[in-house]
Formats: sequence, structure tokens, C-alpha cells
Amino acid sequence: MNIVGFSGSPHKSGNTSWAVETILDAARQDGNQVAMFNYADINIEPCRACFNCKSGGGDCIIKDDMHSVYTELKDADALVFGSPIYMGQMTAQAKIFMDRLFPTSSPKFSPYYKEQGKKMKLILVFTQGNPDKSKFETYLDYTRHMFEILEYEVCDVIVIAGTRSISAEKMEGLEDDLRELGRGMK
Repeated sequence: MNIVGFSGSPHKSGNTSWAVETILDAARQDGNQVAMFNYADINIEPCRACFNCKSGGGDCIIKDDMHSVYTELKDADALVFGSPIYMGQMTAQAKIFMDRLFPTSSPKFSPYYKEQGKKMKLILVFTQGNPDKSKFETYLDYTRHMFEILEYEVCDVIVIAGTRSISAEKMEGLEDDLRELGRGMK
């Protein structure tokens, strides 16, 4: 299985990146091919809504690092998408990435679909300072639904709460849970 990971955190060594990388590390150890992208390490511009990707051009006209992500996504079976929760929703960086997934949506137009009806698997990982895991449940349900509209098969939504008082890396049992999730990617 080919798996792409993305962290929409402005901190490349933060809780979200650690969580996504932990899942990918276990998946890699289980024999999967993985690629990891941190927004903090790459340059991705916002979508221009030009529709070149859907109107016969087939490609995004913005020449930035998103093309490296597109290259990996063409052969990917799964995406592990992570974002901290800022102001009750994903970060601006994660939203830019999500918007730039537009060329990969819809089997009718997209070269990213290997066969009609096959959806890319998706694991959503959210970290938040607030200790109440259900605090942003409405937004997380909305986000899950948006990815389903983009024709992803959402396999799991992970919420890591309370990172304001303790780093995710130090949360008891979390690393084991994330590694189990990575090992279970088939």
C-alpha cells in the first residue's frame, strides 16, 4: 500500500506532525510505502479557482511544491491528513492543502483514480489544546463530510485533545494507539 501523510501545522516538530509521522512509521515498518509532507517545509499557494484542472488542462497551473504531493498521490492508496485545531477549525495551512486537492477529486475528471469506484482511504488526525475531545465535534463531522464529498473513504477521525497542558508524545498509550492504526493500514 502507498500512503501519503500531510501535516497542516505551521510547526514541523509539533504534536500534529508527530502523530502523523508515528502512524506512517508503523505503516512503513509493516511494509507499506510512505511519503510525508509538512506544510512548514514546503511552499503551497492557495487555489486560484481557475478550473484548469477540470477544463481539459488536467493539471494545476500553480507551479509550487504541491506538484510533488500530486506525484505521490497518483500512486497512493491512502492519505493521513493532520491539522491542529485553531480557532475551532483546521489551520489555514491545512485548508490551503485541502483546497488544492481539488484536481484529485471526481473520477470523471481525475487521473488520480486508478479504477472507477475505488476511493482513496483517509485518516484524519486533529490535535487541540482544549481537553474536551467533543468540543469541536460539529466541525470535525463537517470536515469528514467534505472529504467524503471529495470521494475519499474516511476510515478514522482521531482527536488528540489537551495538548495545551501535555505534548501528544507524552500522552499515555497514544503512541501505541497511533502505531496500531498505522499497522492496520491495508
